[in-house]
Amino acid sequence: MRIIEYKTSEWNGFKRYDFVLNGKNAILIEPAEKNENGGWLLKTEYFGAFPDFEIEMLKRGWYVAYISNITRWHKSEDDDAKAELCAFLQREFGLKKCVPVGMSCGGMHAVYFAAKYPEYVSLLYLDAPVLNLLSCPCGIGMADNDMYEEFINHTGLTVSKLINYREHPIDFVDSIIGKGIPVFLVCGNKDKVVPYLENGQCLAEKYQKSGVPFKEIIKPGCGHHPHGLTDNAPLIEFIEKYYREGMQK
Repeated sequence: MRIIEYKTSEWNGFKRYDFVLNGKNAILIEPAEKNENGGWLLKTEYFGAFPDFEIEMLKRGWYVAYISNITRWHKSEDDDAKAELCAFLQREFGLKKCVPVGMSCGGMHAVYFAAKYPEYVSLLYLDAPVLNLLSCPCGIGMADNDMYEEFINHTGLTVSKLINYREHPIDFVDSIIGKGIPVFLVCGNKDKVVPYLENGQCLAEKYQKSGVPFKEIIKPGCGHHPHGLTDNAPLIEFIEKYYREGMQK
């Protein structure tokens, strides 16, 4: 039986566990009192960035976890690592399904993961998610292309390859809808890094036609940053409602 060694510390007033799972660095933040549903948030990328919502959920008894990615631009192995983390936390900490929290490139990870491993996912919180790779990072359309060279170096995908590519994150949204996975979407209407019209709106249109629970908040005058909401009450209400309903199915 494999022994996991934990390094403990504190994160925003909560107990933090750092450990290695199958060669990947992982983090688990433990609430003072666990919520009755065994719910937890999976930060899919950029752990520690814009953490206000996660801190509020910790206060409500939710765990927060993260496992490192090969690249922020996603490899399929990143999905497998997240599934291994989910299985581990269910077994060792008694947690249930997760709520992936995907900001920017993390939104891409959240969508890919939910499509591949829906059995581990209750619902999604997506914030300015990268869904159309021709838009971001390639800059075909409204976005800039400052990250295009980084993207090529990490994935080997060029604009010419992406034109006929059928594995953009948005291509997997129908699969997520088919599994009945609710989505809460937050975007700024002045985002020039991941433009809403070329990314989030594509997802919103699909969900609005589907009948699957969906809510979006468009922040007027907001660019790509800051992520999150000044008032997390609508997000918390949505997550707790549909997480609870999902566990009853």
